[in-house]
Amino acid sequence: MSDLLLYVDGEFHDPRTPLLSALDHGVTVGDGVFETCELLDGRTFALTRHLRRLERSARGLGLDAPDEDRVREAIAAVEQRWRDQGGRLGRLRITWTAGYGPLGSDRSGADGTLIVAAGSARAPGPVRVAVVPWVRNERSPIAGLKTTSYAENVVALAHAKERGAGEAIFANTRGELCEGTGTNVFLEVDGAFVTPPLDSGCLAGVTRALVLEWAADAGIEVREEARPLAAIHESAHAALTSSTRGMTPIVAVDDREMEPGPLTLAMAEEFDRRSREEIDP
Repeated sequence: MSDLLLYVDGEFHDPRTPLLSALDHGVTVGDGVFETCELLDGRTFALTRHLRRLERSARGLGLDAPDEDRVREAIAAVEQRWRDQGGRLGRLRITWTAGYGPLGSDRSGADGTLIVAAGSARAPGPVRVAVVPWVRNERSPIAGLKTTSYAENVVALAHAKERGAGEAIFANTRGELCEGTGTNVFLEVDGAFVTPPLDSGCLAGVTRALVLEWAADAGIEVREEARPLAAIHESAHAALTSSTRGMTPIVAVDDREMEPGPLTLAMAEEFDRRSREEIDP
């Protein structure tokens, strides 16, 4: 089975085939948005929620959102090919850029570029994290948008990996705990989950939203609450959520080892069960 599938303009292509203009604004200035979804048995998990966030991110950048029927048609083609080739655990990425543009920050008004790709994924496991010296700007015009301007995350994740960690953790400009490069953070505090509110500048994660809903259904208290960055150093138990991780325990913050918490383990099991029962919750 091929590790990667690439679908552009109604056709599958070899992943190494050059398909974009060298002046696509998504390439020259990172003017685009994307979603990464989990493929479960060849079906995209929580697709409707991801498409709603893709639309919000596009409009937040001032882009017209892609035609939803066109996006769903492309995804259906990729899903079918993925199933035909074995359908193992995977990830699906939807990318939408501003299309051909000038070398600077102005836009040309060209049609957008839609890319749908899929690749294999590994089952998530416990993760070590490193707190990085840079901050998220909760007042940025792109705060909370999932854009292709990801260089900040690339630098932060490389910093974390140099220190033996698998994810980087940011504060915001107010010194509050914010998020990871591609994850939301949950702390276990006095028998409840606490996660940063959206006005911290963190992304409105699809998995984060489902944990908020499903934890309540399971009788687990969960609160959106601002906490200082120091809280992640002081909490006995913490977890990350994302579309490719579900809910997974943090087992070290910088050099401090941690044990997976009871709420995290219970919610990880509940999330796995619910996600397989409800493919598009």
